[in-house]
Amino acid sequence: MHIHILGICGTFMGGLAALAREAGHRVTGCDAGVYPPMSDQLRALGIELIEGFGADQLALKPDLFVIGNVVSRARMPDGQPKFPLMEAILESGVPYTSGPQWLSEHVLHAAPHPRHVLAVAGTHGKTTTTSMLSWILEAAGLNPGFLVGGVPLNFGVSARLGTLTAASARPLFVIEADEYDTAFFDKRSKFVHYRPRTALLNNLEFDHADIFDDLKAIERQFHHLVRTVPASGRVVVNQDEASLQRVLNQGCWSSVQGFGLNPKAMWRIEGPPHDFGVFRSGHKVAELRWDITGVHNQLNALAAMVAAEHVGVAPELAARALESFQNVRRRMEVRGQVARDGGAITVYDDFAHHPTAIRTTLDGLRRKVGTARILAVFEPRSNTMKLGTMKSQLPWSLEQADLAICHSGGLDWDAGEALQSMGERAQVARTVDEAIQQVKQVARPGDHILCMSNGGFGNIHAKLLQAL
Repeated sequence: MHIHILGICGTFMGGLAALAREAGHRVTGCDAGVYPPMSDQLRALGIELIEGFGADQLALKPDLFVIGNVVSRARMPDGQPKFPLMEAILESGVPYTSGPQWLSEHVLHAAPHPRHVLAVAGTHGKTTTTSMLSWILEAAGLNPGFLVGGVPLNFGVSARLGTLTAASARPLFVIEADEYDTAFFDKRSKFVHYRPRTALLNNLEFDHADIFDDLKAIERQFHHLVRTVPASGRVVVNQDEASLQRVLNQGCWSSVQGFGLNPKAMWRIEGPPHDFGVFRSGHKVAELRWDITGVHNQLNALAAMVAAEHVGVAPELAARALESFQNVRRRMEVRGQVARDGGAITVYDDFAHHPTAIRTTLDGLRRKVGTARILAVFEPRSNTMKLGTMKSQLPWSLEQADLAICHSGGLDWDAGEALQSMGERAQVARTVDEAIQQVKQVARPGDHILCMSNGGFGNIHAKLLQAL
């Protein structure tokens, strides 16, 4: 099959393209701003990339066009379509589908070996937990397939098909299950297409204000996911989250295994993030010592262990696997250090962009560095943050930072006003270069500079290391 992917350089669609190539399909694709590293990775797989969404690409005559959710029916100020190729597809009547639908039909549930899908859902921690679960299954010799919204350092790739092994009845496939909508023509959440046998619900709070009116609307989508799990399946749910309890209260037809900090949780943890015990129904079943920071990662690990147990991996084996887990690129990733008398300055990169994720990331770093200074440099880049829906939570999210610098470019709201309660602990920079200059003026030996964004942030990490 020849598929042509619109929006191929997105994290999900790029992973889908890699899976399609591994499965033997011919893959071409287009996007706006075809640039490294994704472009290099895709071309290395033999995928032809085309810049832009020109209608002339209809001449490629693929068997199927696969449409990313970046594509819409939007018009430019002059009235011309923003995506001429999509308009040509609709006019011509040629076959098209969404990325999640193609993945479900041609990979996850394709004959002759439909896969046991383990779907990791939640507002936060999806990429990390998906990577942890994949690594646990790999260490257990189960050779899972996976599709992750990042690059797990243990694997070096974001997607692979995996194989059937003698230890499992079906091939295993771990997928980051996103609640964002599927395509402009399918407004259901992506994860509804995945039909998992193991569904992990890690946490749930309001996000994606551009497509959801309120938390109740997101809870409804999560319940749509729960509805697709068979009776023999397992729903792994964080018992600390009232929102997830409301989801289950709408109906659940599968086995439920709860986890959390709650003493009443079936699965719980005891101990600090770097060295803790895992308990099931009050009995200690494993102990984990590792270098990953943060209470949120303790819970991510616990969730992954409960999901892995559903496919036969004992908790003690899962804990041993996680001891060698190397995390994911852009998750507290050290980008470099600058030597200074009195202590090196360390620059980190992290994907955190929701206030809760910013807070938990900073908390994890604080636990690691103790009383050393932390400079948080961040840009509110997600659609929700650009709308200003959660701007009032920013001071709370930044409490562990000694100084916060907000890149305000592209915002329609006043970042300085939103951070006013922080006083001298907060600054605003209109450009990336201005943010770098502000950091340069205040940086001291021994500082930890944490850069947070769900985008490239103008390559601020490399620029900071050069400037310092």
